[in-house]
Amino acid sequence: MAVVQTQTTPTEAPAGTPKTAPTVTAEQIAIVKATAPVLKDHGVAITTLFYKNLIDDNPPLKNMFNLTAQTTGAQPRALANAVLAYATYIDEPQFLKHAIERIAHKHASLQVEPAMYDLVGQYLIQAIGIVLGAAATPAIVDAWTAAYSVLADIFINREKVLYSEARSRDDIRGWVGWRKFRVARREAADDARNIVSLYLEPVDGVPLPSYRPGQYVSLQLFVPGLNLLQSRQYSLSKVFDSQGSHYRISVKRDNGRENTPRGIVSNMVHALNEDDEVELSQPQGEFVVEDNGSLEEQPPLVLLSAGVGATAVFPILQQAAEDGQPASWLHGSHSLAAVPFEKGVQAIKAAHPDQVETQLFLTNAEPSAHASMTISRLEIASLTPADQTRLLRTDNTRTGYYICGPASFMLESRTALSELGVAPDRIHLELFATGDL
Repeated sequence: MAVVQTQTTPTEAPAGTPKTAPTVTAEQIAIVKATAPVLKDHGVAITTLFYKNLIDDNPPLKNMFNLTAQTTGAQPRALANAVLAYATYIDEPQFLKHAIERIAHKHASLQVEPAMYDLVGQYLIQAIGIVLGAAATPAIVDAWTAAYSVLADIFINREKVLYSEARSRDDIRGWVGWRKFRVARREAADDARNIVSLYLEPVDGVPLPSYRPGQYVSLQLFVPGLNLLQSRQYSLSKVFDSQGSHYRISVKRDNGRENTPRGIVSNMVHALNEDDEVELSQPQGEFVVEDNGSLEEQPPLVLLSAGVGATAVFPILQQAAEDGQPASWLHGSHSLAAVPFEKGVQAIKAAHPDQVETQLFLTNAEPSAHASMTISRLEIASLTPADQTRLLRTDNTRTGYYICGPASFMLESRTALSELGVAPDRIHLELFATGDL
């Protein structure tokens, strides 16, 4: 049975005189923006040193950070991209709001506490000074210290709201912190058995709070070989069970690739048996369908996924079908056997033939009688005008597009949709990484 250790739950600051909100002057903003080219050249060096010093001096933080992402350099690169974006758009917050919202949800799923921001700020400013050396003048250090304080305050306040919402969700059902769950059932999500679905029930037996299709949970396991806790985010892969009896996640086994190690947690998840225990945090995530009023006013949805990205969009398709909302699902994979929930998708299509459109794009498959299958990559630019109208619903200027899959796939899809005239605010990407695309 998997052994799990427990971390503390985020705590509220004691009541007292409210802290004065930090500020940054116009002169400091100008200095921060002027450092953007330097950050572009040295950002990864800064963030790599930042993480090394932070973790070396505070070993318990190894339980919070994704060590695989540290080893591959993915997390330092993501943070470097985020810092660069902040320097570039510090005076244009409208370009940062989506990234801030996404990061805040991830922080809340990992139980980040306000005190963590002071520690991060200390080591980040220190790393900037070390890497830039004499170029890090007192004015630059002061400007970045002020700018960081403002950003940290934004995150702290937003995450405070997310924690409050999590506690009060569905009245008495909400919670914050790590909660024990048992594996009630496991099943293959695809015929190739690369993806396993786990039905997880709370050990305490208290009914679970609802979530919105497209949201995720953080799953935490103790890794004996590292003697550490490790957490990963997994989409909730079906619509909410109204009884609140369980959550379902569907996890692809990461066998590694050239220069990339095997996934520590995904392989442990695949080894879990019924009655084994894990810990989950409360549902979070902003990859959800926007509420546009009554069901009659809801615009069509187009769901684009590749590989395991189907786990995030499948519950959105389920909900759309239940609500009578027109929807299309386009999915790319190398074979039919590797398509998650393929039978479930076809059942939805059969039950709602006038409402739901589906199309599979397979790169390594034999022709078959499957009516909704194309032997090609999923490339929006390659669709015929007729399919753009039928599948992408481009004849409706309110259609919402939700994309989940490898980063390159999401970038290509977003670019292609933009070239078709789709407004940026109608294109939504699921990005688990903290950096922006």
